[in-house]
Amino acid sequence: MKAVILAAGVGSRLGRPFPKSLSILPTGETILGRQIRLFREAGVREIIVVVGFKKTLIMEQHPNVYYRYNPVFYITNTSKSLLCGLEDLDDDVLWVNGDVVFDPGVVQGVMATTHNVVAVDRKKCGEEEVKYRTDEDGRITAISKTIENGEGEAVGMNKVLAAHVPALARALARCEDQDYFERGLEYMIRDKVPFKPLDISEHRCIEVDFPEDWHAAQQMFAG
Repeated sequence: MKAVILAAGVGSRLGRPFPKSLSILPTGETILGRQIRLFREAGVREIIVVVGFKKTLIMEQHPNVYYRYNPVFYITNTSKSLLCGLEDLDDDVLWVNGDVVFDPGVVQGVMATTHNVVAVDRKKCGEEEVKYRTDEDGRITAISKTIENGEGEAVGMNKVLAAHVPALARALARCEDQDYFERGLEYMIRDKVPFKPLDISEHRCIEVDFPEDWHAAQQMFAG
């Protein structure tokens, strides 16, 4: 299995002059450093970080991983960064947004599944969160920010089996520049490629988009 971390964005909503994946947690680790450590502890040996905004800062601080560069990071979103990260990969792929802070149990649970999976937190969601719905067989039928009455939040960590990596790449190539990678998942689901949710609600997990998210993450991972 290979892991792809999406860390190319400017992160303007957090208002930092550096990539938000380099924000330092109360434990002294950066968000990205914690992700890399937990992936390695879970047995992932090849970690690919997709960079863009101030990429040198990230690469100098975390030199012991592979890097892919999204040269148009300033006009594209996570769909195109993930497409960069998937190039030439022929293994199961776990990917995560570079601003997600999570417990070891989240990555362990995702890795243990034998199917395409979207990690989810079954909770009431606001407008900004990516939401999802499932059918009677437990398969995801819709995933986006615009879903009404969603069953919970897609937390930003997912896995696709090796057999479906080419389909994911094709779906991401269909996306518009400003689409999130979830748009690619929608295309795959419409083409009958199955994804199931994995409930990680018992674990700590938060995506840092806004200053209030960062404050919550600092409290959640205080020690």
